[in-house]
Amino acid sequence: MTPTEAAAIALQDRAVLWSVGECSASDVVDSACDALVAGLDTPGLRILAACTRAEAHYDVHDLLPPALDELGLAFPPVAGGAGEDAVARALARRMLAGELKPWELTFRIYQRYGHELPLTKRLAELDDEYAILEHIGRTVEQVNAEVTAEARRLAAHPRVPAEPTDVPS
Repeated sequence: MTPTEAAAIALQDRAVLWSVGECSASDVVDSACDALVAGLDTPGLRILAACTRAEAHYDVHDLLPPALDELGLAFPPVAGGAGEDAVARALARRMLAGELKPWELTFRIYQRYGHELPLTKRLAELDDEYAILEHIGRTVEQVNAEVTAEARRLAAHPRVPAEPTDVPS
């Protein structure tokens, strides 16, 4: 994966996580700055990256959708299949990046979707397993390994274009 691809995925993940309260508006601005450094460059991205932490809380709501659109990145509505899948995939990538522990990923997934979201059904089941380890003859390490494998499966489908589509030269 190229640095621009990674930056695009990170920006899209932060946008989705911000939309559900999993990260702050200033985290989105930080991702916009990282995207510029990685080589993505559009007028909307520059404006978003220029927000101060104080401005971010008020301005990200209006600046983020056009910046993502200029980059050809999706910003799915939070409710519904695409939005729920995007949140689950973003949380999985956070865990793989070391920002969440495996049990935190399963807890957040279970808390948000229970056993209802087909994409994350196994993670919800694994959350249940953490509570009954001694009764099922498994160790924390075994469950952590399975959570990590599920997170990798989710993260393998970022659904983000590799390069921006309409970037001016």
